[in-house]
Amino acid sequence: MEEKLTQLKQHLARIEDIEVAWRLMAWDMQTYMPSGATQTRADQIATVKGLAHEMRSDEELGHLLEELISHVDELDFDLDDASMIRVNWRKYQWFVKIPTYLWVAFSEASTLAHEAWKAAREKDTFQIFRPHLEKLLDLQLELSEFLKEDAENPYDTLIQYYEPGMTSSEIDALFTAVKPQLIELTRSISEVEQVDEGPVLGVFTEDDLLEMSRVMAGKLGYDFERGRLDLTVHPFTMGNSFRDVRITTRFQDDYPMFTILASIHEAGHAIHRQQCSPTLYRTLLSQYTMGVGESQSRTYEMIIGRSREFWAHFYPQMQKTFPWLENVEMEGFYRAINKVEPGLIRVMADPVTYGLHIMLRFELENEMINGKVEVGDLPELWKTRMKEYLGIVPPNDSQGVLQDVHWTDLMGYFPSYLLGSIFAVQLWYKLLEDIPKTPADMAAGEYGKITEWLGKRVHTHGGKFTLPEMAERAVGEGLSSEPYMDYLTKKYGEIYGL
Repeated sequence: MEEKLTQLKQHLARIEDIEVAWRLMAWDMQTYMPSGATQTRADQIATVKGLAHEMRSDEELGHLLEELISHVDELDFDLDDASMIRVNWRKYQWFVKIPTYLWVAFSEASTLAHEAWKAAREKDTFQIFRPHLEKLLDLQLELSEFLKEDAENPYDTLIQYYEPGMTSSEIDALFTAVKPQLIELTRSISEVEQVDEGPVLGVFTEDDLLEMSRVMAGKLGYDFERGRLDLTVHPFTMGNSFRDVRITTRFQDDYPMFTILASIHEAGHAIHRQQCSPTLYRTLLSQYTMGVGESQSRTYEMIIGRSREFWAHFYPQMQKTFPWLENVEMEGFYRAINKVEPGLIRVMADPVTYGLHIMLRFELENEMINGKVEVGDLPELWKTRMKEYLGIVPPNDSQGVLQDVHWTDLMGYFPSYLLGSIFAVQLWYKLLEDIPKTPADMAAGEYGKITEWLGKRVHTHGGKFTLPEMAERAVGEGLSSEPYMDYLTKKYGEIYGL
């Protein structure tokens, strides 16, 4: 068995090196690549992804995994080797069903779609992006035909890429449980005196915001010797290994604090990746499932970055950097960054209305994949459901259906944002139970114990466990939306005097 394990690790290391190559190409494409290089980059990424797919579905890899999986029960479930066999066997079963030509075609179409999306968003013209999305949808339907087997819903085949072990019906049950509560909480808040947002709408320079973002990310635990912060259209994290994790943010003229909050969000992702156990390096286990990953970004942004304790420490530095804040009390600033108000843009949404944005996208994806919605109908459907869920209608497509980049890639990611938010609160409640003085530590600017706790409970394990498995191990119970609604109700009930 040891010899087979060594062979497996060698094969997996080559795959990961290939995949890091295309991730670096993608990072460059979204940060510094000239727009005229789009077709060249599409060809390059398609070739490299094709090579990675060939290696992921290689017959030799299949034989190795098949032999090892027959002995995996002899190993402790939590061991690195057991997880490496189990997780890569599951991934192999997914990739081996997809022809390489189809994966290459999808990869090229995805790269071209990304640049078309940027142009469509900039020009506020959905028709620029529409043919690309239609092609991607057709390719994904073809993918699902190879993957579906006994799946009743073809959307489930795509969800498995991001959230193995979960189905659209299970996700829908979780979302259905919180949907009316989120709508009711939003309505209740709208009926009382509103928070003054003025304290976060002053004059913030881009350079100063970026520097403050770097200071905060570093204080939270992000290691800039193994990472960097850059500007892009849509903030993201690119993790190449625990030694190289890069984050991006965006400057938003009409809401300058977005730069800081987005940076904190991405720093959460990056700290997660930087704390992945070195023993998982080049085993493909450093690639965690999306719900687990989103739980970390949401912990840092939604819970830590919007807390009184966080700003009790950082607000004096903000006042020095932005002198006009000297006349603004910290409590007013805290309330302003926690203002609850239905908005058009998901990434700028407050924690209460955020989940409704995710449900809208989850439902549209499910309907598209099942042929109930045509791509051409998306702009109007988006407006209709925004009105239904949040009571507002986007004035244009850039602030509506074109606002997110994710439909330039494989569908099935959006549910992870809300699943991660739900799990984030479960983790936070468990952390407070284990380390009651955490709020005091945060107010003093001490984040080492938080980072260490999350490191041991979640980060070090990388992608060894699915989201449901991680919930059981980290907090001792299954995924539950009750703590999430308890957190939102108490925090925002206190802010708004409900």
